Amino acid sequence: MAGGILAGLALVKSLARRRASRRWSVNLGRLAARQIRVDGRMMHARVSVDVVPDDRLPVILVHGLGMSSRYMIPLARHLAPHFEVYAPDLPGFGLSEKPRRPLTVRELAEALATCMHAVGVKRAAFIGNSLGCEVLVELALTHPQLVDRLVLQGPTPDPEARNLVRQILGFFAIAPFERWSLAWVAFADYSRSGIRRYVLTLRSMVDNRIGEKALQVRQPTLVVWGTRDYIVPRAFVMKLAASLPQGRLAVIPGAAHGINYSHPEAFTAILLPFLLAAREMPVAQK
Repeated sequence: MAGGILAGLALVKSLARRRASRRWSVNLGRLAARQIRVDGRMMHARVSVDVVPDDRLPVILVHGLGMSSRYMIPLARHLAPHFEVYAPDLPGFGLSEKPRRPLTVRELAEALATCMHAVGVKRAAFIGNSLGCEVLVELALTHPQLVDRLVLQGPTPDPEARNLVRQILGFFAIAPFERWSLAWVAFADYSRSGIRRYVLTLRSMVDNRIGEKALQVRQPTLVVWGTRDYIVPRAFVMKLAASLPQGRLAVIPGAAHGINYSHPEAFTAILLPFLLAAREMPVAQK
């Protein structure tokens, strides 16, 4: 889960000590903005524009709570030389239009499915962070024909920490280990979504039991966790990965909750073998 609290904590940390900027890999893809009409509303997305092999499925990135596709840019640019990449702003977040009533996890999954139909993507691999993991598990259960494989990075919420105080403590703990520039991205995104949408979406997240639903996910699923992600306990991700019928766990040392933003190189190195691996058995069509 990422949003206003993470933004504030990251900003405090950034003012105290700014890390030297990491050097980006020279092999980064290009992204372009795109507006997509979904159920009568416009969804904003960042889409890769580089030519990639035709036999590779697209990859769709789904951001965390309060955030937007801006949060996914570092990972998207690392993946774009290899795949057609889509990073949408979920309805109510980023530059996408905002429904008057904040959408539930199930409704966000439905919006994502409709967005895929609108851009002509019939099947894809998916990578989610935090809230994005919950949306993707829901999508895999309700529209299995759309989902080839899943990556759940920093999945929330931990069933043993389903209250706001525990989440706040986790944000304090991870702030020193995120890139300082995440603060500015998070503040901009959070100001667009607003506190009411954040809180009501958080409530839907807490009520959504990802651990129980994961038992029904049949697609190959990679759970990714950073050793400094104090929001998501190691015991929880180990149990989640073990409960998935085709699950496995990958651990990135030194990374916190925003691996897609702060550790895109290490994340991509783990992702490529998983995303390029041949499917062993097809998921039953719905």
